[in-house]
Amino acid sequence: MKPLTAQEVIEKAKEYHVKFVRLQFTDIHGSFKNVAVTVEELERALDGRIGFDSAVLEGKFGPRQTDIFLRPDPTTFEVFPWRPREGAVARLICDVVSAEGKPYPGCVRSNLRNSLEVLKETALEISVGAEIEFFLFHIDQQGHPIPQTHDNAGICDLTPVDLGEKARRDMVLTLEEMGFQIVSSHHEISPGQHEIVLREDSPLSMADKIATFKFVVRTIAQRHGLHASFMPKPLHHHYGSGMALSLGLWRQDGENALADPTGTCGLSSMAGGFMAGIINHAGAITAITNPLVNSYKRLANSELDRVLKGWSEGNRNSMIRVPAQRGKDTRIVLRSPDATCNPYLALSLLIRAGLQGIKEQMVLPASLDQDLPSERIPRNLGEALEALRADEFVQQILGSHTFNRYMEIKQQEWDEFQYHVHPWELEKYLTNY
Repeated sequence: MKPLTAQEVIEKAKEYHVKFVRLQFTDIHGSFKNVAVTVEELERALDGRIGFDSAVLEGKFGPRQTDIFLRPDPTTFEVFPWRPREGAVARLICDVVSAEGKPYPGCVRSNLRNSLEVLKETALEISVGAEIEFFLFHIDQQGHPIPQTHDNAGICDLTPVDLGEKARRDMVLTLEEMGFQIVSSHHEISPGQHEIVLREDSPLSMADKIATFKFVVRTIAQRHGLHASFMPKPLHHHYGSGMALSLGLWRQDGENALADPTGTCGLSSMAGGFMAGIINHAGAITAITNPLVNSYKRLANSELDRVLKGWSEGNRNSMIRVPAQRGKDTRIVLRSPDATCNPYLALSLLIRAGLQGIKEQMVLPASLDQDLPSERIPRNLGEALEALRADEFVQQILGSHTFNRYMEIKQQEWDEFQYHVHPWELEKYLTNY
């Protein structure tokens, strides 16, 4: 389908009787935000004249805030299918720019665009797919979520055991109406846990889709009287939720650049360099792909969760796995991220780290067919932040503005967790000490 122009967006808005347009953007945390305008302001919005305060993007209110502006991407125009057709609501995803119209340093979408410009210089293309897991919880009378799952089903169960099937079906149908290509969906291992798999797309489109996905899934869950949570480890005795990213690398002639039937495990030297680049920066990248204190509670379980800094065909404890498909289907899967990450920053770093590995002809480490405790990604957010602080290459990709603000936010989160007295400590120590 041909991308829409700004004028075509205005015409589509009239055709679909749109009354409000949500100008959506992603902040440094990875949270989806929006400013809503009436359709009468749409032309002004498309011209990049809707401004707001930089604190909304960075979460820092103070005397040094900056006026910034939203620049909508016309190709992202969608009418929300769950709204009335009269007085409909649409959305546009936006980049954030300065008053001079230049990309704002804290705009994460622009950060990914920068990495894609570097990718263009290589005559390579990257595709990204996503397997996104989430939980469905009950809500109380006030509408607040409670840690009680919607069902007690397990992996690939059906109704009546899988009570979330109707909600998950509506999520898939809604996503498809909004242009998503869904590969599959099913109930996951833990009670109340579900997975929806998104077909591969370009990195920028996939980052937009991941951000939109979480918004849509929460909205549809709410319409079913449920709360959808992407918290990595909400239940102590059950597996957590991740977001595996499937990465493909393609030459301009359409050939799979990761495949070489004569190479190790059918992988090309380019595949080896790409994976080696990611592994080389694994600690710092983990600070972005696993951004919460809770992210590391999921990674602490060594049976099924992704903790080893390396790659493997069969060892699912490795952060990178190479699926059995070879030839034109060869791809690599990064299994460690969770869906609370900022998808724009995560993909930006993965692309640049992988390209560095190719450029410098990094040698792929040996496959981690056996668990090696010494080859771990960071065990907690504090360790990940230390790795990020020590990695100048990753800092350069993030840019000083985003790096400094991200570190400030996450260090405060880690310190708060460290100083807080948790229920486990009271149960363990209050009586005996």
